[in-house]
Amino acid sequence: MADLKIFSGNTNHQFAERVAACAGVELGHCKFGRFADGEIQIEIHESVRGSNVFVIQSTCPPVNESYMELFLILDSLRRASAENISAVLPYYGYARQDRKVAPRAPISAKCVATLLKTAGADRLIAVDLHSSQIQGFFDGPVDHLFATPTFAREWRSRYGSGDEFVTVSPDAGGVERTRAFAKRIGCSIAIIDKRRAGPNQVESVNLVGEVRGKTAIILDDMIDTAGTLTQAVDSLLKNGAKRVFAVATHPVLSGPAVARLKESGVEKVWVTDTIPLRPEAVASGKFEVISVAPVVAEAIKRINTHDSVSALFD
Repeated sequence: MADLKIFSGNTNHQFAERVAACAGVELGHCKFGRFADGEIQIEIHESVRGSNVFVIQSTCPPVNESYMELFLILDSLRRASAENISAVLPYYGYARQDRKVAPRAPISAKCVATLLKTAGADRLIAVDLHSSQIQGFFDGPVDHLFATPTFAREWRSRYGSGDEFVTVSPDAGGVERTRAFAKRIGCSIAIIDKRRAGPNQVESVNLVGEVRGKTAIILDDMIDTAGTLTQAVDSLLKNGAKRVFAVATHPVLSGPAVARLKESGVEKVWVTDTIPLRPEAVASGKFEVISVAPVVAEAIKRINTHDSVSALFD
């Protein structure tokens, strides 16, 4: 794999190091700096001519800085004559604005996809997109990777499987993810019917399904302010759930999220390393990180050798 090179931005360098180690290559040499006015400066310090290059950058907070850094790395590689450039976004920022929800509103997820292509990305690799339709926004191949198989495998090894568990979707949009997890551990599903008053504001929560006497596992793609999640935990416990766990791919954890989860009745929150876990989250004792670096590394190796990526999840 002499033509394979992996570079990393600054937002989640440890994750990139894990991916590179699993893929059996060293991270590429890239120098980051700042001009006096704060503008980002990028220099690629090795030849990439004719190489298949993968750039790993989680576009997590500060999201605008993360994207600008990524765009400049992509442009540097394109101008340095890389053969193929893949943008690897473990977390795809601006994904929640994936359709027009009001007159004169942007479709931010599409805008970001266009910018990635313009900057030089030939391919997009992402983990657990907020909605699958985002794959259609990027004008090129998209490999959508999933954390669910990794979570389910880890759950079976620790807690087993069967009807004593119930997987819970925090909204109607997450049913497919919840069903995939339930299928892997052989249990039923339930759905939280929530109605929003506005962004990050939940008006009401109703439970559809039977959870009494069972261990409930809430599945989601991300935890932002944790308002929805903590309300779901309360609803499940009130309806007789024996224990409540949460499993979410991206630990965004904005504002009061960590404090809310620390005070809630959730026993443990599983997240992945697509976003670095905040120090206060680590200190809370509520969180456990399950790495998806091996999955991303295997996908990169398969893309480089033109093998099937979808076979990873069969």
